[in-house]
Amino acid sequence: MGRVLVLGSLNVDLVTPVERIPGPGETVLATGPVLRYAGGKGGNQAVAAAEAGASVVMIGAVGDDEPGRAYSVRLSSRGAYPRLAVKHGHWTGMAQVTLADNGDNTIVVLPGANELARADVNDITAADVLLCSLEIPVPVVVEAVRIAVAAGARVVINAAPYAVLPPDVLAAADPLIVNEHEAMALADSGLLPGSLVVTFGAAGAQWDDLRVDGIPVDPADVVDTTGAGDAFCGALAASLCRGDARDLAMRWAVHAGAAAVQHRGAQTDPRF
Repeated sequence: MGRVLVLGSLNVDLVTPVERIPGPGETVLATGPVLRYAGGKGGNQAVAAAEAGASVVMIGAVGDDEPGRAYSVRLSSRGAYPRLAVKHGHWTGMAQVTLADNGDNTIVVLPGANELARADVNDITAADVLLCSLEIPVPVVVEAVRIAVAAGARVVINAAPYAVLPPDVLAAADPLIVNEHEAMALADSGLLPGSLVVTFGAAGAQWDDLRVDGIPVDPADVVDTTGAGDAFCGALAASLCRGDARDLAMRWAVHAGAAAVQHRGAQTDPRF
């Protein structure tokens, strides 16, 4: 097994359970206390890749605060070696999550220490696969991808939340991973990635001409959809790092996404 280098965000998720997601201007009452979970697309994907068997290094940033120190310890305990910049004067990133009984959610992200700089990725070490997401500044992702390409690493980019990337960075993505909404934004840009994975939630995913059906999950077992996409990305990167073919990598990823909706929080055992 090779090494997956994950570059992305680290957030403390403050999760408020509700019976249903409120509409615009509507107030609903929480059905339980606010829970603190580990989150952020980078952290979620790093833990998912480690659980899928990869050797993982997590590059990100935390604040000089208790949540940041706790998250670093957590990553180590979950098999994702942390190489984290500590941003003095910043708080660790935070996400305010409203979670409905049926698993639907709304999320507001406060970036905090996730505002990485190019200098934070100048010493990226050799990796077999670089996995990036876009909850950190796009110029940092661009710099990391170009370093990784020069070093001969495979680049996997989860374009979430969607942002326009330079043509050479998109061309390096093998694959670029987007959901249906992000795929429409990509189509509007007129730019093409090296290869493209589109996820369809419970319906599965498609990698260029390869379609893989979703894993059926009883609606009664759907607890929280927050981390399904990140579990998919982490498992896919780990499988590609093993040298698995596209069809096998996609099956691993779809299974990981289906498993992720059956527990609370974006990561397994997420409370810390």
